[in-house]
Amino acid sequence: MSSWRQLELHPRIIGGLRRADIKSVRDVLCMSGPDLQRLTSLSASDVQQLLTSAALACRRQSPLPVLVLHRRECHTLESGLRLSTGCPLLDRLLRGGLPVGGVTELSGESGVGKTQLALQLCLSVQYSTQHGGLNSGAVFVCAEDAFPSRRLQQLIREQSSFRSDVPSHVTNSLHFSDHVYVEHAADLMALHSCLTHRVPLLLTRGLVRFVAVDSVASLFRSEFGVADWLERTRELLTVSSKLHYLSHEFNTPVLCINQVTDIFSNSEEHLGPSSSTVGPALGLAWANQVMVRLMMQRLNATVTKGNQNSGLRRLEVVFAPHLARTGQDAAVWKEGVQGVETGLMLNMQ
Repeated sequence: MSSWRQLELHPRIIGGLRRADIKSVRDVLCMSGPDLQRLTSLSASDVQQLLTSAALACRRQSPLPVLVLHRRECHTLESGLRLSTGCPLLDRLLRGGLPVGGVTELSGESGVGKTQLALQLCLSVQYSTQHGGLNSGAVFVCAEDAFPSRRLQQLIREQSSFRSDVPSHVTNSLHFSDHVYVEHAADLMALHSCLTHRVPLLLTRGLVRFVAVDSVASLFRSEFGVADWLERTRELLTVSSKLHYLSHEFNTPVLCINQVTDIFSNSEEHLGPSSSTVGPALGLAWANQVMVRLMMQRLNATVTKGNQNSGLRRLEVVFAPHLARTGQDAAVWKEGVQGVETGLMLNMQ
């Protein structure tokens, strides 16, 4: 436990770590605050101190973890190739869209619009590079709920309206539904099989060039208890390794939708927007595996466009080596997720 003493932790915290048989900073970073509290029987303030010390130690060893761990991804950033969201305001926030050859995480509470944005990208990738796409299809891996086929069909019907920047004859010539491949993963074994065999086959054949996983946290939450943290960590890093391989080998953007968990006040573990009371699930170890972390939140307002009303959202850049830490207000319309422009009617709830 000499490494814990180097962090100048209180003996009470070191004792809790010893009882839980947690031996390294890396093990701490692989667990959420509530899981650590249950496993060590420490108070919330003790766990917050532990997480803060572990995060600082990690940063001292690797001051820019994202840049260090993803040099090849940053090389891709320099190439400038992006997958457009189809919305100019959201693309402006992301400097053109999702980077090709990197893993992007999108987190947020249930129903905020994460899956809808992923579906939107499944259509955007089918356009040519001239129109922000990659001239290929998409594979959507469902690891939580049934695939929202009705919503996908609605987005397809609204493409001419949504992508008014694209000539109508181009939009009408694309058979969108034929190029969205759906995979279901009911457990981790199925997810490993999907990422090891079926998805690479689609990529090798050139049938797809965008991978979405919805949601990456659901299987880990359902299959592992607090005491299974070591096995959970190994599985988490294995999944991450496979996603990075797919992204690099096929120069393909990968989007992982993540759930959220409650966070301690002023804790650094969540690496989410400071104004939020929830943070992305899976802990700091997972955070170091993604190049771009985005978070979508609900705001206490509604927005109106024509005869449509939508709850106001905000898409935040939590971290990315090439983006400013800022955000863009957005709304979910029948034609898709779009940034909210100044001049639309806002109603505070």
